[in-house]
Amino acid sequence: MKQDENYILVIGGAGYIGSHIVADLCDSGNNVIVFDNLSTGYKSNIHCNAEFIEGDILDKVAVDNALSQGIKTIFHFAALKAAGDSMIVPSKFSDINISGSVNLLNAIAKFGIKNIIFSSSAAVYGYPQYLPVDEGHRTLPINYYGFTKLIIEQMIKWYAKIYGFNYSLLRYFNAAGYDIHGRIINKEKGSTNLLPIIMEVLIGERDCLSVFGNDYKTKDGTCIRDYIHVNDLSDAHIMSLDYMAEKRKDLLVNLATGEGYSVKDVVKIAEKVSGKTINCKFVDRRAGDPEELIAKTTNAYDLLNWIPKHSDLSTIIRSMWEVYRR
Repeated sequence: MKQDENYILVIGGAGYIGSHIVADLCDSGNNVIVFDNLSTGYKSNIHCNAEFIEGDILDKVAVDNALSQGIKTIFHFAALKAAGDSMIVPSKFSDINISGSVNLLNAIAKFGIKNIIFSSSAAVYGYPQYLPVDEGHRTLPINYYGFTKLIIEQMIKWYAKIYGFNYSLLRYFNAAGYDIHGRIINKEKGSTNLLPIIMEVLIGERDCLSVFGNDYKTKDGTCIRDYIHVNDLSDAHIMSLDYMAEKRKDLLVNLATGEGYSVKDVVKIAEKVSGKTINCKFVDRRAGDPEELIAKTTNAYDLLNWIPKHSDLSTIIRSMWEVYRR
């Protein structure tokens, strides 16, 4: 490999979100290396122009070897993300999310990497004190997954202060959808989120959709969430890379639309897009579910000139249905 320090290393680049960013980076002419253990990703997701290293973020030697290849920027997507599971087996989240990130940060310091873009989450906020939630909202996670994301953010800030690299911390709300250009065709593995579950009901992999609570103080009694299309997320990541290159400044932004949809809204639009009926049953509320979570995204608009183009719910669901119905 040519040691020109212009390579971008994408940790977790075979996974759902990472593979979309890799596709856009490659199509924009960047030199991209994917580092992934393929536990939740697919090798076939990886763009043909990207180099691939199969490795685990918990393997310090493998991480060091990957970062020694002339890397300028790192995108960090490798993590467990099921919030419910994090309250049952926190040790796994400690190992992969926290210890894995420590390995990565130590290697960043060792090899003088200049930039890191981190896949964070709205889970760092916990229950909203006000809506819409801006980046200045208190961070008080209500599940261990959110805690790991917050800890990683804090570690990145400290390492950046000590070792002099720049960072972008991107707090996703509800990422959904599939590539509008049809480049990513594999279904996400083991997702526990609403929209993938709805898709599984539509294709017959599940008998029904369990809706956790219909007695919230919302317009129809079900929870309201802010959804963002994965292609719009990808655009924001690349804009963040450009921002750090041009401004030499750090970045912390919410990525969402600022528009909320209830569970019933999502079901209704999914039925319209698919032409099928979704069997639903209402069950007890799930612990740790805020009734409404909507973002304020002014910073992303102002700092990055980022405007979501594909995040209306019909487009999100249609892009998912194209993948799942196959």
